[in-house]
Amino acid sequence: MRTADATNVRDLPLFRGMTDEHFEALVQPAFLQRFPPHVTLFERGQTPDFLYVVLEGAVELFARHIERETTIAILTPVSTFILAAVLKRQPVLTSGRTLDPSRILMIPTEVVHTMLEQDPGFALAIANEIAGAYRGAVKELKSQKLRTSVERLANWIIREHGVRGGGGEFDIPFDKRTLASRLGMTPENLSRNFATLTRHGVEVQGRTIRIKDAQSLEKLAQPDPLIDEAEASF
Repeated sequence: MRTADATNVRDLPLFRGMTDEHFEALVQPAFLQRFPPHVTLFERGQTPDFLYVVLEGAVELFARHIERETTIAILTPVSTFILAAVLKRQPVLTSGRTLDPSRILMIPTEVVHTMLEQDPGFALAIANEIAGAYRGAVKELKSQKLRTSVERLANWIIREHGVRGGGGEFDIPFDKRTLASRLGMTPENLSRNFATLTRHGVEVQGRTIRIKDAQSLEKLAQPDPLIDEAEASF
């Protein structure tokens, strides 16, 4: 692993409190691999062999039922995922695939369990990570149940705009079909909701979103920190 990669992984809250000796023991047997877009990393129902860390690119966690499919989360650097399944040695509840060319660190499940027993700082960080993921899931559920689809889209635009510097415009980092799935709507509903948002100062051209009237957009969205503030990754 490159020094810069090791530093980025070491800075993650999950690994920050580990001793240097235990961190080296954790990453020494790990695999660092490059994947092209649209590669399936694992399927729902599999018992995970690895804890994953996204270093470059983007990973989509998704689920299927009968003939329906939905996006659960989109993970960008630097973040871990499927920690709960690794800890419980139980089947993962989602499938995972790359959205973009990605570099992913894969830490063997058994090594994670060994370090959990040996390093108190790592054990505490795992508890915090799981707690954050739980809070994030509750916030997501609240958003789905308490907001209309256009309100969810408006709040996503506000959050994404802030993350990307707040310059008045940004590009959707993936295709619109994936965005619709992530927000719990059909592509047709997404198009209608974008049309609705034109009355609230939002202009969309291709994948570029421009905010012309932030006050009107916020009045519609009514962002709430108990729903919208980010928590830990999956």
